Amino acid sequence: MQRKGTEQLVEQAKQKDPNAFTELMQLYLKDMYRIALAILMNDEDAADAIQDTILACWEKISTVRSPQYFKTWMTRVLINNCRKIKHEANATEALCEYEEPSAYDEYNLELKEALSSLDEKYRVVMTLFYSGGYRIHEIARILKIPKSTVQTRLQRGRQKLARDYYGIEKGVSGL
Repeated sequence: MQRKGTEQLVEQAKQKDPNAFTELMQLYLKDMYRIALAILMNDEDAADAIQDTILACWEKISTVRSPQYFKTWMTRVLINNCRKIKHEANATEALCEYEEPSAYDEYNLELKEALSSLDEKYRVVMTLFYSGGYRIHEIARILKIPKSTVQTRLQRGRQKLARDYYGIEKGVSGL
């Protein structure tokens, strides 16, 4: 969808139009899933984070100042929800046995496994950049970190993937 159409949907959703809000959420559902899965590494937790994000966005959409930044705002809400779920899971992990991710997954399983070997800080930045289509300055704003940190994390994430997944030691800038 074009930017103008998205901005119009945001404005309609701010007026509590449920159809516009639903269309807006459907527009970004795959992006939300990829980001949530990159952080939580579990389909059920990712679904919970997305559900919490959709509810929070509906309740707080009137606080969006600029419609062109809706996706950035929504992604920030999602990341916060993912971190909250992860924190709660860490608190109860000693009591419960870790649940394996479901066998069905749209992602390439080998690539998913390789991404899971990365630290969260690299995995999130790489997912936002490659799957989410965000630019470096947008990722910096979402994660509230300097642009240079985003660039470094992208580079180090690529290098680690190249080393661990592809067996390449140098020259990975083109991944």
